Amino acid sequence: MELKVNGQRMQLPEHASDPAMPLLWALRDGLHLTGSKFGCGVAACGACTVHVDGQAARACVTPLGAVQGKAITTIEALGTAEHPHALQIAWLAEQVPQCGYCQSGMLMAAAALLARNPKPSDADIDAAMTNLCRCGTYPRVRRAIRQAAALGARR
Repeated sequence: MELKVNGQRMQLPEHASDPAMPLLWALRDGLHLTGSKFGCGVAACGACTVHVDGQAARACVTPLGAVQGKAITTIEALGTAEHPHALQIAWLAEQVPQCGYCQSGMLMAAAALLARNPKPSDADIDAAMTNLCRCGTYPRVRRAIRQAAALGARR
C-alpha cells in the first residue's frame, strides 16, 4: 500500500498495509515516523493528531483505507530546526511543553486551526483545541497560538 505522507509517496511494508489498521500504527511502525504519539486509542486525547488533506485527524482511529489517495502531514513536516514553523517558535517562547508527550498533537491541531482561521478568537481556539494535556498548559497553548497568529502562521 502506498501513502502520500509529508509530500512524498511512501510504500508501507506488508505488515503495515491492512486497510483496517489505524493510520497511527502505519506511520509509527511501518514508516518509522514516531512524532505522532499513542495516548488513548479512542480519539479522546489528541496525541496522535495529524493532518489528512489539511484537516486535523486523530490517527489512532483513522483506518488506512480511509486515507488512500489523501495527503497526510505529520509533525515531522511542520518545521525544521533551521526553518521552524511559527507555532514551534511560539511554543518555545511561551514555554508550552512540560512533559512534552501531547505536544506534537497539540501543534498539529493548532496548525490546522490557523490554516483555516488565521486570526482565531479565544473561543475559536478553545473550540479547536480539544487535545488533552495532563500538565495543564492550556493557557500557554492559547498564548502561543495567538502569538503564532500574529506572526501570520499558516500551513
